[in-house]
Amino acid sequence: MELKELQQHIRTLVTLEETEAPVISMYHSLMKGDGTNRRFIDDRTQFVGTSLPPSAAEDFKQAMRQVQTFFESKLEPTSKAVAVFARAGRSPFFLALQFQVPLPSMLAVGSTPNVYHLVELKDTYHRYVVMIINEMGARILEVNLGDVTKEIWSERPEFRARIGRTWTREHYRHHHEQQMNEFIQEKIKILDRLMAAGGHTHLILTGNQQMAWQFRNALPYHLSAKFVDVVEAFRKDSTEDAVSATIAAFVEKEEQESLAVVDELLRAIKTDGLAVAGTDATLEMLQLGIADVLVLAKSFDPEFAVKEQMVNLAERYRCTIEVVNESEALDRLGGVGCLLRYRMQPAENGAPYKNDTKVRAVAE
Repeated sequence: MELKELQQHIRTLVTLEETEAPVISMYHSLMKGDGTNRRFIDDRTQFVGTSLPPSAAEDFKQAMRQVQTFFESKLEPTSKAVAVFARAGRSPFFLALQFQVPLPSMLAVGSTPNVYHLVELKDTYHRYVVMIINEMGARILEVNLGDVTKEIWSERPEFRARIGRTWTREHYRHHHEQQMNEFIQEKIKILDRLMAAGGHTHLILTGNQQMAWQFRNALPYHLSAKFVDVVEAFRKDSTEDAVSATIAAFVEKEEQESLAVVDELLRAIKTDGLAVAGTDATLEMLQLGIADVLVLAKSFDPEFAVKEQMVNLAERYRCTIEVVNESEALDRLGGVGCLLRYRMQPAENGAPYKNDTKVRAVAE
């Protein structure tokens, strides 16, 4: 699944009109086998079903039958996690998404879908380019949400044939450096063109370590700024194995970028007022539609009393969401804050925004 497709699904979910029938939101990891999946569904169905009023219980059972049918007949064997949203009643709805990266197992029932874990997945894994480079040539892959969605470019057969003819052992020994430089510069031009055309902002290199590091050191500045890491891989590794090895490096880079957003939030709070922090202030800015970036600690609101509402509002108003794994600075601000699109106007009595003084004191 591509990032744009997931974003469209999230948009569909957050704009789904409410009805009297409950919406089931199920996230589930598939790492433990089918038996565990079925037990999880059965246990949660019984627990949640008995807590619903009679008017909603029948709709819930019908929607759960759709979920069960999906697990029994449409689950792809390579999937590592699923997110299923189902509603019966007069306005039925069903959406099942399968992923190559893990998700927590949970089942929620409410008047609207629970989209937080989709948003977190989108923020954590989103999109990057992997270049596999070795003695046989090079391949450039686009990775979306932990899965290869496109092979952007691969070495042309006629070029490999030319390499075989010209890179004799004698020639390689005497002209290795020149040939390697030509090889690298040719690939850099291709990579540069493809990344610019696709709007890619993150690059991971893998394959032959020596060649990959030579390639990395030859990158021009604008591509170096997009470089994430060199990840070890072997010629015998499958494409799936090579890409799987890059995911941890990308997630680590994403966490570093999340911390940079926290720093930006703190600077904005301390200087020009284009930010707020804390649950009440952040929720109000989201409701007003002037939040530009929602900065959310993963540990914030573990019971989802407010988190889901915030994420829903942010998606509705097309506000960027940054989920932060660990940040003491963000925790001191209450675990949540947001950068604003424009400065808040003073209240009618001339007083500053009601939470401004409290937020600045916490930040300092």
